[in-house]
Amino acid sequence: MKEGLHPGLEHEMRYTVPLNKTVPCLYPESPSFQDMPHVFATGFMVGLLEWCCLELVKPYLDWPREQTVGTHVDFSHIAATPPGLTITVKARLEEADGQRLIFSVWAHDGVDLISTGRHERYVIDVAKFNMRMADKRGQGQP
Repeated sequence: MKEGLHPGLEHEMRYTVPLNKTVPCLYPESPSFQDMPHVFATGFMVGLLEWCCLELVKPYLDWPREQTVGTHVDFSHIAATPPGLTITVKARLEEADGQRLIFSVWAHDGVDLISTGRHERYVIDVAKFNMRMADKRGQGQP
């Protein structure tokens, strides 16, 4: 990691919700999801909040050799957002303990607060991580 990664750093981004990020698009093979309303899916929201945290720390990493992976999410999803609305996401680094990073996050769709919560990520060495995943794939084969 580079110098300067410390608690208090913040990042903000905006994202306009397209139709393909609504609940029926989350798992197209699920008939149950197909019956649900076309609103921003919680699964896609989690990814958006993670994305904001990633963008916050990326300038402080030796990218692409170092990256971060999400290890814990604790987010609310308290209001539905239809396609076309723009979501503002804010992330704040609360703790930086070695490779472990803790963020607070907030998202608003211009009408309602849609999410608040905390997120944990770990800094990884991509080559080592990929080697572990290759070993795991080999162990998972019958």
